[in-house]
Amino acid sequence: MGAALGQGGRGRWLRSGPALPRNALTGRNYSGINILLLWGEVIAKGHPSQSWLTFRQARQAGGAVRKGEHGCMVVYADRFIPETEKARAQDSGEAARAIPFLKRFTVFNVAQCEGLENKVLPDPAPLPERETIPIAEEVIAASGVDFRMGGDKAYYMPSLDIVQVPPQLAFFEQINFYRTCLHELTHATGHVSRLARDLSHGFGTAGYAREELIALSGQSAPCLTHT
Repeated sequence: MGAALGQGGRGRWLRSGPALPRNALTGRNYSGINILLLWGEVIAKGHPSQSWLTFRQARQAGGAVRKGEHGCMVVYADRFIPETEKARAQDSGEAARAIPFLKRFTVFNVAQCEGLENKVLPDPAPLPERETIPIAEEVIAASGVDFRMGGDKAYYMPSLDIVQVPPQLAFFEQINFYRTCLHELTHATGHVSRLARDLSHGFGTAGYAREELIALSGQSAPCLTHT
């Protein structure tokens, strides 16, 4: 990772579905850490869709998850106030204390299912071929990094402080062009002249994983404001 930080070959980052993963039955977009979990699953498994269902929802849609398929974990976090706590707060006049909880669910990509009926929502249409996102363009311009387009790989090279990404038309969906740009520009924030993170960790190390998580966070937030 010290020589160049990047997202590797074409197949790992040119394929994706709609801008955000969503539930194929309800149409509701997933949020928070679930976006990163499901994006990662699409990249790792090469799924052609960003639409997901639970095992039960696949049955509700008239189909089923294919035998042998493995799902992806998503989480739901919230708070609740037990009845006993409500009673205590009412008796004491104090504010009731909410208890945080976290639930885990397993979801499956619609490509892992069969026999689904029309009640499953279709994937959103791809973004227009040359759509631009002004706020992302402003971030790129304001970064101060030598930003180049060309080739078939995306990477940040700390030694030269340059970011290179393939041309915009090389991407199946234009939002993925901006995700890639922001991913590499987030790596660039670690340059010695900026936040001076250690960018020398090799692939497979904890330091490499930490830096990739930073870059994923950097690419996600601006894209969420757009969608």
